[in-house]
Amino acid sequence: MTFKAAAVQMCSGVDPARNVETMAKLVREAASAGASYIQTPEMTGVLQRDRAGLRSVLRDEANDLVVREAARLAGELGVYLHVGSTPIGLPDGKVANRGFLFGPDGAKICDYDKIHMFDVDLDNGESWRESAVYRPGATARMVDLPFGKLGFAICYDVRFPELFRQQAVAGAEIMSVPAAFTRQTGEAHWEVLLRARAIENGLFVIAAAQAGRHEDGRETFGHSMIVDPWGRVLAQAGPTGEAVLVAEIDVAAVSGARERIPNLKNARDFVLDEVVAAGKGGVAA
Repeated sequence: MTFKAAAVQMCSGVDPARNVETMAKLVREAASAGASYIQTPEMTGVLQRDRAGLRSVLRDEANDLVVREAARLAGELGVYLHVGSTPIGLPDGKVANRGFLFGPDGAKICDYDKIHMFDVDLDNGESWRESAVYRPGATARMVDLPFGKLGFAICYDVRFPELFRQQAVAGAEIMSVPAAFTRQTGEAHWEVLLRARAIENGLFVIAAAQAGRHEDGRETFGHSMIVDPWGRVLAQAGPTGEAVLVAEIDVAAVSGARERIPNLKNARDFVLDEVVAAGKGGVAA
């Protein structure tokens, strides 16, 4: 099965309505280029570090501007539209970093809440505590689409290979990694992580990213990418600015890569045995 996939690169700001306009413009561009699956970045609807500012624009899923417009666009354009994520207000006061997939009829197929929270202190002084605002998801998600089996991850999830491995073993042929990678971590790890996840699982990786300096002061790495199961970069955007990447995806390449390097089949269970060397914690008898 062959289809065209698109990764939409954005520089979302603090105004959801303006971000929705940008999303719609770029999604239409991707559809005009023949893409039947279109992915937008993490936090498509708003990037806002200020908690009070974020909460002032939060809506529940039923009333969210991005959700409504994405459903309408998917139906109008007859595409699978994957909102990488957008913040959704929850009844308990927390926020979900939630992705959505809409079908060509405009109906929601599924959603996915980011599992791993970006709680880190970087050596350039940046400090992030996603868990202070967001409620982590607890369920991995994979959906069987007409063109292949699509698995879900969001940004920091890419650093947890077990999430990708479990979905690959379950049959995933494409993994989505919409992101808002920081510039510092992106320069160091973005490409190598995406290519590693593709290679070690023998699948396609599609990663739409946020890019550039945002209204809230943060700077994201950009370089949206589409990677094939052999680790080849099929398409890549620049470090800043809006972009629409489109690549031809031949799902048959997944089985080809897995036949050449059958590591999913060759994996074995094992026991870890720790040995304490003489001179550490005492003298060996």
